[in-house]
Amino acid sequence: MLLEPVLRPVIASLLAVLAVSVAGCDRQSPATEQANEALTAEAKMPPVAGNGAAVEGGQVDRSHVGEAAPELAFVAPDGSQTSLESFRGKPVLLNLWATWCAPCVAELPTLDALAEREADQLRVIALSQDFDGKEKVETFFADKGFANLQPYRDDEAAFSLSMQTNLPTTILYDAQGREVWRVLGDMDWTGEAAAELLAEVE
Repeated sequence: MLLEPVLRPVIASLLAVLAVSVAGCDRQSPATEQANEALTAEAKMPPVAGNGAAVEGGQVDRSHVGEAAPELAFVAPDGSQTSLESFRGKPVLLNLWATWCAPCVAELPTLDALAEREADQLRVIALSQDFDGKEKVETFFADKGFANLQPYRDDEAAFSLSMQTNLPTTILYDAQGREVWRVLGDMDWTGEAAAELLAEVE
């Protein structure tokens, strides 16, 4: 048909948009007036390798198992510089999120509940990827009133950019700082699927 060559690029564009929307947040809302748009250009969802499997709203990626946690600095709630190395000795669940990412915001209350339930076994770190996010993140936490999560910040989005991942992404590290798995996309961290995943580390 004569229309077929014209329709093909249109259909391809629509499929690309749909794929991004399913994968997670890869761009900021214009209303947030972020200072930097590098995350949109660089943080693209990598293909899930190995024995990845869908879990609720996310996808389990085991292709990085055994890799050491990034040696990247970020801002602690008291304004000091810290890194994942300072949390070794106990498993760490690192959640990369941003205030402009709706799926991220939706799953944070379940991470807050998980942090309370597993306080003796696991450290839950919600690490904001908002550029220059001090005011945004502090206001967000004040409004939400989380009981257990603390406002850690990565003001240059170094974690999500270096991992080339969309938001939210949640990574489990064992007590020695080695990756166990990562979940690409949001999920209910108080649910059965999350409990089964977390049982993989002692």
